[in-house]
Amino acid sequence: MNIALIFAGGSGTRMNTKSRPKQFLEMNGKPIIIHTIEYFENCKDIDKIVVVCIEDWIERFGKMLTKYNITKVERVVPGGATGQLSIYNGLCAAREVAGDKLSESVVLIHDGVRPLITEQLILDNIAMVKEKGSAITVTPATETIIQVNENNEISNVVDRNSCYTAKAPQSFFLKDILAVHEKALSEGKDNMIDSATMMRTYGHVLHTVVGPVENIKITNPTDFYIFRSIYEARENSQIFGL
Repeated sequence: MNIALIFAGGSGTRMNTKSRPKQFLEMNGKPIIIHTIEYFENCKDIDKIVVVCIEDWIERFGKMLTKYNITKVERVVPGGATGQLSIYNGLCAAREVAGDKLSESVVLIHDGVRPLITEQLILDNIAMVKEKGSAITVTPATETIIQVNENNEISNVVDRNSCYTAKAPQSFFLKDILAVHEKALSEGKDNMIDSATMMRTYGHVLHTVVGPVENIKITNPTDFYIFRSIYEARENSQIFGL
């Protein structure tokens, strides 16, 4: 079983929106979170979807799923005090969804505010997990990466050819990422930066999948405008057959 775990539990303070969290902002009359989920809904290799949602928005989100005919969402669970705990809530729900297929199930952990993915990226993640055990979506670094010391002096210039930016989905066998989360919690660690960091910390070798550059995370107003431009370009390419 292939399960998408969509994280939509953040409040989006950097977006400076007052009326609603960023994942519920609309583009062409449709919330960003729905734009994101539709890629997984329409992918033939995704069986079920679990969503981690801001608790106060769960009821409204349920109405959105009905409105936009989203049928693969099996569980909607509230977020936790940290991003790590929120993802853990989602993974526990995914374990319930997987049932007796836990040992063979793949989970794709994705940001609800990363709506410019592609079906091919989803398929590539699943294939890499089945082949290698993990799939971390990346894009090549396009600018020079530097390191600085405590005096804000450049201490190292990194070879750009070896540098990538980690994005999402980050995908694993469900049993493996659950085991790592539970190990971290048993050691009192509840605020690790992301799933890839956690898996590597506990000895897992991580493998990459190169995704599209436009697979951005909508964090601030500039990102929203970029999303709108790329979304409209994709729409136009369908209309004009480009």
